[in-house]
Amino acid sequence: MSVRSAAAARADLVADTALALLAERGMRGLTHRAVDEAAGLPQGSTSNLARTRQALLELAVRRLAEREARVLALHEMPDPGCGGPRSLVDGLALATHRALTRNRELTLARYELALEATRRPELRAYFDAAGARFREQLAELLVAVGSPDPDRQVLSLVAWSDGLMFSCVAGAFHARVPGLDEVRAGLRELLDGMLGAGKRLV
Repeated sequence: MSVRSAAAARADLVADTALALLAERGMRGLTHRAVDEAAGLPQGSTSNLARTRQALLELAVRRLAEREARVLALHEMPDPGCGGPRSLVDGLALATHRALTRNRELTLARYELALEATRRPELRAYFDAAGARFREQLAELLVAVGSPDPDRQVLSLVAWSDGLMFSCVAGAFHARVPGLDEVRAGLRELLDGMLGAGKRLV
């Protein structure tokens, strides 16, 4: 392994461990020392990589964006220009269900970072920039299925999915994870309303 790839692997390990600690212990449980211990690294390793808390949080946000991109996999979604709104619903339902099930801890870590960003303007800018590509991709998909106002409807779609995920990961429905069919039905109802009766997904 080259020096560069070894350094990248170490950075990924530190970032993945930080995300796991955020999900397990919350923001107060995330320290440089805790990352070293949980990752099995010599003391001081995390500080050498990310000297400040801000640097450690930015590293976690960058890794979060990389991993969530693989979970959501919008680039792998069937072309809605060919498959229409139904293919968009199917793809988004699968991505949302992945976030609620096998990637539940990653979703919880995202909410920890989002809340921390409300108190750290420098982290807020970094966090928002990391999520911008996802919102751009979602807008492109909505345009492909005939959205009359993609910017506004991206907000509606993200708000719906975030609300569902928060409720089922940390809110009132934390003990009840909806099945894939339920998520698909909810998205179908939402997009039916957004796109109009002429593009109903029945």
